[in-house]
Amino acid sequence: MAASSRFSRQGFLGPDAEDILATARVGIAGLGGGGSHVAQQLAHLGFRNFVLYDDDAIEESNLNRLIGGTNIDVAMSTPKVLIAERLIRSVAAPSVVVEQHQKAWQDDPTALRSCDLVFGCVDGYRQRWELQIMSRRFCIPYIDIGLDVTNAGDEGPKMRGQVILTVPGGPCMRCIGFIDDENLSDEGRRYGDAGIRPQVVWANGVLASTAVGLAIDLLNGWTRTVPEKGVVYLSYDGNTGLVFPDKRLRYVKSPKCSHFPDDEVGEPLWQSL
Repeated sequence: MAASSRFSRQGFLGPDAEDILATARVGIAGLGGGGSHVAQQLAHLGFRNFVLYDDDAIEESNLNRLIGGTNIDVAMSTPKVLIAERLIRSVAAPSVVVEQHQKAWQDDPTALRSCDLVFGCVDGYRQRWELQIMSRRFCIPYIDIGLDVTNAGDEGPKMRGQVILTVPGGPCMRCIGFIDDENLSDEGRRYGDAGIRPQVVWANGVLASTAVGLAIDLLNGWTRTVPEKGVVYLSYDGNTGLVFPDKRLRYVKSPKCSHFPDDEVGEPLWQSL
């Protein structure tokens, strides 16, 4: 099918790209700084089926990064999922379907299980690992983005982030060393030490844009490249503006995941003995 006039400038993605994106069902867990960028970009690109999760409402401190949020929203304590839905509908095709859940995704993840792709835009390692478990159980590719800022004494703040794509069967976030027992158990630490959850709009935009680019390539393979080790792990240095493959990928020896066996997928079944 030839690209419509609306999407004619992204025709290089391939003759079927418009249909592929329009029929894909994509989930976004977390509609703050990173997730709001992801939602906006997917809508511009032609995605029409969204599943949104966030249990939070906008606050004044969100206005420095939450795309689509306004002062009026702050005054009205508008839920972030409603802001994201409004943003999507303002630029998406009329036939867009937005299923929004004003709750934590863990409270009822059913809608995510039918997604073709899930973005995790959440805080902390525990939530990321839980999304990884859900995505592996239901054979869904998962893209994680995150940003942190730490103080380095006289050197000043250090901004670091990551974009990780894991696919069923390939290495998971434990395999690549991003998740381990130490950071999972350290739930009491503050996320960053340059303020409470330090975030800025430009860094979230870089991470979200990189993640969306990976998603498009995953869905239609327009670059004609396949990740060498079945996983993408990109690190972002916000101080220099560089995005590069994380060095921990060098130590991934197997293209297969050892943490999620192939026979442990789908809904668990209980059988009396």
